[in-house]
Amino acid sequence: MGAAYFYHLTHHPLEETLPLLLEKARGAGWRVAVRGVEAARLDWLDEKLWLGPEDGFLPHGRSGGPHDAAQPILLTDAAEAPNAPDCVMAIDGAAVAAEEVQALARVCVLFDGNDPAAVQAARVQWKTLTDAGCSAQYWSEDSGRWEKKAER
Repeated sequence: MGAAYFYHLTHHPLEETLPLLLEKARGAGWRVAVRGVEAARLDWLDEKLWLGPEDGFLPHGRSGGPHDAAQPILLTDAAEAPNAPDCVMAIDGAAVAAEEVQALARVCVLFDGNDPAAVQAARVQWKTLTDAGCSAQYWSEDSGRWEKKAER
């Protein structure tokens, strides 16, 4: 049974934090689906990942291609990911079901701490998932480094 990890981004934006989490997930041997809600935002993120440092390249693809199932990291706006992920990283308020948390190794929910609507959406996700019996951790970078602030 997996767990949901909530990442409250306050000092570093998504395009800096996500690659770090993706590297850790890939280091654990996991296949990852990055789930968003807007195609244009996923296209932007895809470009950011391609423009990262060569020594830190993260092999990935944008959903809708002929090799989706083979992608170690797949950026998608669909609930189902053809790359059979071990981990889903939800961004921009993308929905996550309790059944996913329980079936996957990890679900990460990344949200912009400077956006009140994103914070409220994350609170609702936390409550929904923990009320359904999912294990969850809340991580914040308010102090300038990542610290676990809550666990349930």
